[in-house]
Amino acid sequence: MKSKWTGITFALSLAMGLASLGTSIANIALPELTQAFASPLPEVQAVIVAYLVTLTMTVVIAGRLADRYGMKVMFVIGLVLFMVATLLCGIAPSLFMLILARGLQGAGAAFLMTLSMALMRQIADESSVGRAMGALGTVSAIGTALGPSLGGLLIPLLGWRGIFWIQMPIAILALILVVLFLPRDAGGNHAKPPSLWTVVNRSLLLNLTVNVIVAGTMMTTLLVGPYYLTLALELPMSLVGLVMAIGPVISIFSGVPAGRLVDAWGSSRTLTIGLALLATGTFMLAFVPNMIGVAGYVFSIIVLTPGYQLFQAANNTAALADVAKDRRGTVSGLLGLSRNAGLIAGASLMGMLFAFGVGTTDIAHASVSAIASGMSLTFAIAGIATLSALATASRMRG
Repeated sequence: MKSKWTGITFALSLAMGLASLGTSIANIALPELTQAFASPLPEVQAVIVAYLVTLTMTVVIAGRLADRYGMKVMFVIGLVLFMVATLLCGIAPSLFMLILARGLQGAGAAFLMTLSMALMRQIADESSVGRAMGALGTVSAIGTALGPSLGGLLIPLLGWRGIFWIQMPIAILALILVVLFLPRDAGGNHAKPPSLWTVVNRSLLLNLTVNVIVAGTMMTTLLVGPYYLTLALELPMSLVGLVMAIGPVISIFSGVPAGRLVDAWGSSRTLTIGLALLATGTFMLAFVPNMIGVAGYVFSIIVLTPGYQLFQAANNTAALADVAKDRRGTVSGLLGLSRNAGLIAGASLMGMLFAFGVGTTDIAHASVSAIASGMSLTFAIAGIATLSALATASRMRG
């Protein structure tokens, strides 16, 4: 029984990690793609946005299909779709085809991200729900933050296509584990799932709103960070990858403890602490790196990352509290929808804000001072947005 639980947990973690890795691994390749396809930043950004848009459009559909037809079958479909799309990304002959393949990859990722959370909530006992959500939060944060660092190591060796090839063996392993360990009847009652209007209440709506804001802030770090480290601080790509790996390392050690704090202190208190750390780290990114360089960037990430882990564990636990089994897929889908709406905002709106702050969309040829100015402006606005999330969280307690 213990080995089966371990297999299920590992399978769900790999799937969540894959979906999150797909969200961020292309970010560090943006300068490389700009040169490879001779395209400006707004066009190359579509490689990120296409993934997020289709993911966002599909997450609720994935959850509702799982509630009706069973989580295992939908999980397998999502994994296969993700694998096919990843292969197409790796062989894409043009930017247009790469964008299309990334969109398909995002649709597959929607099933992985949504159903991993719903299944983990279903198999975890009540006394360890926070730890289960913390574990998924760990792999989600690791996958998201590991993308740029892993890409930084692969691109010099294999080119930009290497960031997609690395995902294939992980997806194959996850598929094998799902087929072997996940119960055949995991989820699904073959009945029409409840309408969204009966699922969404005031409390859940506030959870979703905060999720949007925080996800946008985290995507901002992944979008702006590589440009700042590469062009403003003039670090080599391999060193950029190492600096970007600091977040994942912190996530490994803070995710499960964050879940334990939720179980011990409650989701409301933990959520407030997490958002306070997030806001502090975001404002630090706006000013400290421009004052003391790489050390300032690293110090800011050290403050920000545990805050994100605390937030993830607390917010997911609160949103899925007291949710009936036939609605968990739908609620998980809504959490994914809000998260990815925030990621899209971070990749598009904050990307445009960064370009505005720099003074040009031709980021690769901007001056060091211009990039530093764009960095400060972008994270100052992100910090204000995070404070608004903290204010919204206070209404959850009201």
